[in-house]
Amino acid sequence: MTIYAAGAVLWREEKGKLLVALIHRSRHSDWSFPKGKVDPGESLPQTAVREIAEETGLSIKLGIKLPTAEYVVPSGEDKVVHYWAARVSDKALAASKFKPSEEVAKVDWVTTDKAHELLSYKFDNAVLNALIELHKKKSLRTFPVIVLRHAKATPRTDWHQGKVVDDGNRPLLPEGKKQAKEIIPLLRAFGPKRIISSPWVRCFNTVQPYAKKFNLPIIERSQLSELGNKKGPKRTRNVINDVVEESKAAVVCSHRPALPSILQTLSELASKDLGRWIEEAANLKPAEFLVVHISIEKLKAVAAERWASDPVL
Repeated sequence: MTIYAAGAVLWREEKGKLLVALIHRSRHSDWSFPKGKVDPGESLPQTAVREIAEETGLSIKLGIKLPTAEYVVPSGEDKVVHYWAARVSDKALAASKFKPSEEVAKVDWVTTDKAHELLSYKFDNAVLNALIELHKKKSLRTFPVIVLRHAKATPRTDWHQGKVVDDGNRPLLPEGKKQAKEIIPLLRAFGPKRIISSPWVRCFNTVQPYAKKFNLPIIERSQLSELGNKKGPKRTRNVINDVVEESKAAVVCSHRPALPSILQTLSELASKDLGRWIEEAANLKPAEFLVVHISIEKLKAVAAERWASDPVL
């Protein structure tokens, strides 16, 4: 049996130097990155955010995904730990609610050289090296553009029933409404502050629970609807370009027929291989999304990952 866990390499800059956070566990007498096991019903990103809060008192949003660490625990079971980079602002650091406990004795911010000296496990050094390399390439500080396909909607055949009706009013199924609620903590792990959606009912109602939970406005763009994209794919692409130019964490909710226009726009900001992978996300399932991490300094796509409302494990 494989044990799954998730965590993050917390980082910040101080006087131009890259610092990372390490935790010291007295019980194990070791130094490592904060992480923990996946709880039943959780996805890996949710676990990472929860464990960081529990072990460091910090509220974070996930950045670029880092390599996984794989090793065998004393019980003989395989363990796979998924890591993300997560920038900690001065404001977030000041708001930390960390209190020493039996589990975590202290959290120290150290240089990467000092971290290499302190880390107790070789596999953690490989994760740290990946973070350092991203920093050197100016690809560490990023914001996410999340491309979300609306949740499961009433089938066209059931809605039309042989009549000419407004497809924009086709609603979510009960299963789709459930997906829209379940996706809240998963989206929250990446911290989108802007919500841009097709005004059609099935899209708007997919992002509405998230918007309501965090008191955020929903910015409606007709260019993201099926009809809007059909009439002018270039206008759909312009919406995405505007989202990127804003350089803020955002979720864009649209429809399957519009996904190629949206994803092609983002793929043009990426390397050839990454761009191809981004475009392949045109097959997103209902309530599934693609997170494209955009470098703030270069406005280039540097990584991408896919997640769905259903728990991964």
